[in-house]
Amino acid sequence: MEDNKVKKTRIPKWVLPKNWFIFLNLFSFRWKLVILFLVFLILGSFVFWIGHAYLSWTKQVPRDGGHYIEGVIGQPAYINPLLSQTSEADADLVQLVYSGLFKYNKEGKIIKDIAEKYEISEDKKTYKVYLRKDIKWHDGETLDASDVHFTVSILKDKSYKSPLRFNWQGVEVNQIDDYTLEFILKEPYFGFIDNLTVGILPKHIWENITAEKFVLADYNLRPVGSGPYKFFDFQKDSDGNILTYELRAFQEYYEGRPHISRITFNFYFNEDSNSIIDDFNKKEILGMSSIAPEKIEDVKTIKSTKFYEVNIPRYFSVFFNITRSIPLANDEVRKSLAYATDRHDIITRVLDGKGAEIYSLFLPGTEECSEDFEKYNFDIDRANSILEESGWKKGENGVREKDGVKLEFTLHTTDWPKLSQTADILREQWEKIGAKVNVNVLTAFDLEQNHIRPREYEALLLGQYNNFNSDPYSFWHSSQKRDPGLNFSVFENKDVDELLSGAREDLDRETRVEKYKQFQKIIAEEIPAIFLYSSHYIYPVNKKVKGIDIQSVNSPSHRFADVNNWYIKTKRVKK
Repeated sequence: MEDNKVKKTRIPKWVLPKNWFIFLNLFSFRWKLVILFLVFLILGSFVFWIGHAYLSWTKQVPRDGGHYIEGVIGQPAYINPLLSQTSEADADLVQLVYSGLFKYNKEGKIIKDIAEKYEISEDKKTYKVYLRKDIKWHDGETLDASDVHFTVSILKDKSYKSPLRFNWQGVEVNQIDDYTLEFILKEPYFGFIDNLTVGILPKHIWENITAEKFVLADYNLRPVGSGPYKFFDFQKDSDGNILTYELRAFQEYYEGRPHISRITFNFYFNEDSNSIIDDFNKKEILGMSSIAPEKIEDVKTIKSTKFYEVNIPRYFSVFFNITRSIPLANDEVRKSLAYATDRHDIITRVLDGKGAEIYSLFLPGTEECSEDFEKYNFDIDRANSILEESGWKKGENGVREKDGVKLEFTLHTTDWPKLSQTADILREQWEKIGAKVNVNVLTAFDLEQNHIRPREYEALLLGQYNNFNSDPYSFWHSSQKRDPGLNFSVFENKDVDELLSGAREDLDRETRVEKYKQFQKIIAEEIPAIFLYSSHYIYPVNKKVKGIDIQSVNSPSHRFADVNNWYIKTKRVKK
């Protein structure tokens, strides 16, 4: 019977912890410390090598999840690719919500988006575009050629008042089948592919909304697109201002679900520019849509922040509307103002010295930028003598007057801190030559609706975005004088019209550049605007947000060009 009993396993006595202490008591205190040190060293080495082996055998990769919150100055109003051109807040959201036939990549170059392939005819007038067949709208419907045809059709219709309409004049669009379209141009245009980057609207959503209600439609704030992120919700304050706007990753995005699950924009008024930095320092937001160079020192979380300094074809200038101002209609007044403009002083005070003086819409270093034109370098004495010799005499109040007309005008701008500060400096500079300048600082919406669109301003201080593949037609051709055109100087010159129209149709870059240099000479002679400065785009983001690899962008909203590759959370997988 005893043979059938299970024998108990005896644990060696030396394994028991209590016997360890008996064993340690055999040694002096110094030797005890040595033994304990060796034990911890062995254990630490074991843990280290296990950890080292784990890291060697695995690699870190993005994991879906996380919540990115960005602070933005401004208010969204038209999250609609046909209406978003004058608001950076709108453009940011459009970039995330909508897709186009083509898009800009992180280097500012055009690549295919929902277009699978395309063909260009020998005469460069016909573009045949084939769509991908796996594109879904955020509501689950399939995107096809009818959506593209619909979008282009209403874009071309002047009753919808899209600022992009003039880029599509003379373009015929035909739907060949469910996934193929044909664009026929009256004349070749070197930059037509750029036009095809516009976001596509869903026909089944917008087809029953009339032109009169287009800008009022609820879908301008609750959009349905086909981009990497879809609308989720927004919060307003008691005055109707949007405080936060949340997007969620689109599971069926054709390039794959974005890694970051949620993106929220917190909106700030321009007078709250310090608040956005305070919230960034408190890590209540992980990024800021931009930061002025002189404000970088206010960021207290430098070690946990990465500042992306990105090339961008952006310039700031003053546009003169001579149809609304008698003194500005005089050539000698505009020339004097040009000589009285100290760009170096503006850049030092507004950009902390981190900017470039410009005298043309073509930025320094670009092939189009000519050196063969009058630049009106700062010369206050010459500015005064020009006015004096032209009969503009100073009165007792220091303001010049000629034939009963005072040298007085109003300079309109937005309440964006950089621009309002620039406007104040220009007022100081121009008052030194006897000009009385009234600065009118408005919200972007007020300026756009009540002044820019009806062209109700005498002088306008604004920033504009050109393109790395430059085409100034939209900004300077006389056909763009009225809304929704972008010719803010209401400038009209037959020779300029011919040069810009000819350059559009010229597929040879060398001859096109020569036309642009002639165009710059005329602009310098006529002085419909004073070009001030350009600066790099600085984008601060918390380092916990990874995968950002932007280098050059055509506009700030293109910082999201590769947003589906951004990530916050990570995991390790076997190599």
